[in-house]
Amino acid sequence: MASHSDTLVVFFGATAGANGGKLGSDEREIILLVWQIVDLHEKKVGKLQRRLVKPDDLELTDQCSEETGLTLDELCKAEPLDRVLQQFQQEVSSELKALGRSSYTLCVDGPLLIRQAFHPEASKKNVVLPDCFFSFVDLRREFHKCCPNAGPLKDLTVASMLQYAGAPPTDTEPVVGVREVKGMVLLTLHLLSDPYNHTFTGLETVKYKFVSGACSKTEPVDGDTVIRARGLPWQSSDQDIARFFKGLNIAKGGVALCLNAQGRRNGEALVCFISPEHRGLALERHKHHMGNRYIEVYKATGEEFLKIAGGTSSEVAQFLSKENQAIVRMRGLPFAATPEDVLGFLGPECPVTDGGEGLLFVKYPDGRPTGDAFVLFACEEYAQSALKKHKRILGRRYIELFRSTAAEVQQVLNRYMSTPLISTLPPAPPSMVPALPMASFLTPSASRDCVRLRGLPYTAAIEDILELMGEHTVDIKPHGVHMVLNQQGRPSGDAFIQMKSADRAFMVSQKCHKKMMKDRYVEVFQCSTEEMSFVLLGGTLSRSGLSPPPCKLPCLSPPTYGAFQAPAPMLPAEAGLYQPPLLATPRAVQPPAHSVAPALAYYPPQPHAQLYMNMNMNMNYTAYYPSPPVSPSTVGYFAAPLAPWPLRWWPALQPR
Repeated sequence: MASHSDTLVVFFGATAGANGGKLGSDEREIILLVWQIVDLHEKKVGKLQRRLVKPDDLELTDQCSEETGLTLDELCKAEPLDRVLQQFQQEVSSELKALGRSSYTLCVDGPLLIRQAFHPEASKKNVVLPDCFFSFVDLRREFHKCCPNAGPLKDLTVASMLQYAGAPPTDTEPVVGVREVKGMVLLTLHLLSDPYNHTFTGLETVKYKFVSGACSKTEPVDGDTVIRARGLPWQSSDQDIARFFKGLNIAKGGVALCLNAQGRRNGEALVCFISPEHRGLALERHKHHMGNRYIEVYKATGEEFLKIAGGTSSEVAQFLSKENQAIVRMRGLPFAATPEDVLGFLGPECPVTDGGEGLLFVKYPDGRPTGDAFVLFACEEYAQSALKKHKRILGRRYIELFRSTAAEVQQVLNRYMSTPLISTLPPAPPSMVPALPMASFLTPSASRDCVRLRGLPYTAAIEDILELMGEHTVDIKPHGVHMVLNQQGRPSGDAFIQMKSADRAFMVSQKCHKKMMKDRYVEVFQCSTEEMSFVLLGGTLSRSGLSPPPCKLPCLSPPTYGAFQAPAPMLPAEAGLYQPPLLATPRAVQPPAHSVAPALAYYPPQPHAQLYMNMNMNMNYTAYYPSPPVSPSTVGYFAAPLAPWPLRWWPALQPR
């Protein structure tokens, strides 16, 4: 029998949106439940029960209304999900008692109802699901065991399975839910009878909680089980991510939060599931919401996961060998801090697991402390008590405390242990003889003749920015659009635009602020060329003013363009021999001469030059500029013939 159960409860549900093969893919709430008990010993059935569920969002899609025949008036009179689940338990328990049975298992047509609808919705609403929702029988899979030649598992339906088994169809039943449950009950009774005499032994399970743990680089990881989640809140923990994927089984230690070059979280995570099937269901949660943010979900590889989560340090393996421990990261510790200092800072209300053995200080390869440490706590309550000491003082420094993960421990240790003791610059490129003098790339100025665009959609292109600005595009300086990409080469959502005057920039900031681009509004702020240069070179803009570039990492945040000698553009005959330096500097735009055709100065066929920057929250970004700087998609540009502004510069904005 199914996990030694005496009965099956055949179970069906529908949501206010997509149903069938797309059930749960649109985050719509459950609005209908239908069930009926089947006695596996006596081969008898109980009373069929049907309940409507009132959703929080009283809205039905046209497809749902057509398929289910339900109306908003009917749903308004129904009970919420938690109350309906209580009624379900009471009704089933009463029937079991009347039948003289003691246990039951849910039986559903495919895993979507349990994994993609019930668990995610219950997690968002903080509804505690009964234990029966953590193990279930997949009728479709059980039928495929008996009839492997009936067709692919994913293509099976209740009607097709009844037809193959020779059972009478239930299509004449008009009520949605009742029709499906009657068909599933009839199919179950056929499988219990001759010639199949099937025993329901296959049990699908849902993990109650995510189990953290260490991962070794030598452990094989199936590439078909890994996804990349993007857009996570920076304070998210591995448990938060496991909660987002509730209903799907994540492998032990299978959540790896990604860090940027400064060791801070960049809003991405790699998640490894127990099977490709669960990974496929996870991909269906693309753009589902975590709080107010939608999360993008993409395929990833096992190599990517091991690069982030894997480690080889025996010290880390020993530290993480204690299972079911809450991990807290401490940052900003005095370099002279000892284990006793840390234990005294946390106090007796936050006991560390095994005292000093539950502390791991992060050090450079030469043994110097980095100011980071990881702490193990035996339970969540102790960890939460420790997090309340965030930014309290130890010595003369304030200490930052964050929830952490085993994968983050590995990443931080790997990062610091691989840091070279002597920083080196890349070899200088071969020098070429310049033919013409060249102006600076950006001339810092206090004039507020620039605007900053923030919150651009990640799919935004130059054409979208021009459309957003509308009539103000004529006021953009030639080559004055600068889009910013992050370190992974993806759009950061920011851009800078140089206008012809401060008045024009002010007008754009007033007219275009919070205008919609696709499904997002874009913030537009006036700024100066000096502020733009500071940001592009690694500084930050804040309410307190300008913060200069940190220049902490070698070759990542050059303090100024003057640090590298800017080459001049080459004559056409020399263009084929030109190789770009570390920072390519385009020529200055010359005023047109109406009587003389402009001389052509060729630029190298490189797609872009890279300038590392440090923006909000000290995250590494890369500003990508073509030659000359216009957009990331401009390649192989050379000067266009004279023409009015829209025609003269438009070719420079198009990809070649």
